[in-house]
Amino acid sequence: MKHLIILADGMADWPCKELSGKTLLQHAHTPHLDWLARNGRNGLLKTIPDGFHPGSEVANSSILGYDQHIVYEGRGPLEAASIGVQLDADDLALRCNLVCLEGDLLKNHSCGRLETEEGDVLMRYLQEQLGSDRIHFYTGVQYRHLLVIKGGNKQLLCTPPHDIPLQPWRKYMLRAANPEAEPTARLLTDLILRSQELLRGHPLNIERQRRGMDAANSIWPWGGGYRPKMKPLTETYPQIKKGTVITAVDLIRGIGRYAGLDVVNVPGATGLWDTDFEAKAQAAIEALKTNDFVYLHVEACDEAGHDGDMQLKLGCIENIDKRLVAPILSQLYTDNHSMVKDQCAIALLPDHPTPVHHRTHTNEPVPFCIYYPGIQPDLVQTFDEVSARNGAYGNLEGDAFIKEFMKV
Repeated sequence: MKHLIILADGMADWPCKELSGKTLLQHAHTPHLDWLARNGRNGLLKTIPDGFHPGSEVANSSILGYDQHIVYEGRGPLEAASIGVQLDADDLALRCNLVCLEGDLLKNHSCGRLETEEGDVLMRYLQEQLGSDRIHFYTGVQYRHLLVIKGGNKQLLCTPPHDIPLQPWRKYMLRAANPEAEPTARLLTDLILRSQELLRGHPLNIERQRRGMDAANSIWPWGGGYRPKMKPLTETYPQIKKGTVITAVDLIRGIGRYAGLDVVNVPGATGLWDTDFEAKAQAAIEALKTNDFVYLHVEACDEAGHDGDMQLKLGCIENIDKRLVAPILSQLYTDNHSMVKDQCAIALLPDHPTPVHHRTHTNEPVPFCIYYPGIQPDLVQTFDEVSARNGAYGNLEGDAFIKEFMKV
């Protein structure tokens, strides 16, 4: 039996008064998600352990069964693994967003729509102007980049920029959690303020503003940590002899690499709502021909949630249903010409909610569904946050989900 996890980042939400008290999943037209729920077994999964911030790095690695008290080191080291940056033991790796400031406010965490090529120009410029033997800026994807400080102290209090849209940014500047981290905090604060001076007048930003686009006018380092110690999934689950992660997001690529999974890059996968859903679905089918385990991650709903755009998020949910899940179901279970010879189990779930009226991650349990040919369905008929409460799996947490899924 092969195993496919379809992870719809940030897809869960809260009840919305505009939808007569329904969540977006309840309101959206999702016949294929509902088919999985109706023909499979359902439950709720607590992906954020007590005491941890509801970040995607915590949620996704928890879904894969990793104990956060052992492996958690923040986003930065995972981003480093994704883009092939080798970390020494004393390297502090931080996620480094390019953000848009507007006066005293952090307008958004992503500069609206920043292409990777534009981000690369700015990160190379910052390395030229601010880099040194100790300070290194690396290009990631779109607005998501990497900053490595040799000998940095990770004991910092950092606020993820997607948590504070339209908030006064100075109030949330990083600071030291203890006296030993003060030199690192001062260094990073200086880099932030100097980046603002440099980026404000960069020709790329001047051109973006001329075209009515948001400027990428500051860095925002956060999520710092050291190289994590994660045991490959192949050593924990003998069913997995070869596994793959499919994503457009560096963070998830990094988790995949540390988990011992190969990374598949899909042309047209953007990490946004305009991603090529069909191409990602086909990539998953192709990967299942030669892999025992595939982790298919789709970012679109999360970005729409951060933007607070209900209609966009509804559209992303329906695109996942129609353009991603539908072709996968067709090829795996109804297409007699499928080249995936072995039967396949599917798990469907978000990693965390990103409610459109909150515009950032929350830590409520998420709905999940497991389906495979021959499973005895429970009574749940639709895939959503409310229906899943009545699922046969009940409420799971820790590594209970992945252990249950890998039993198949």
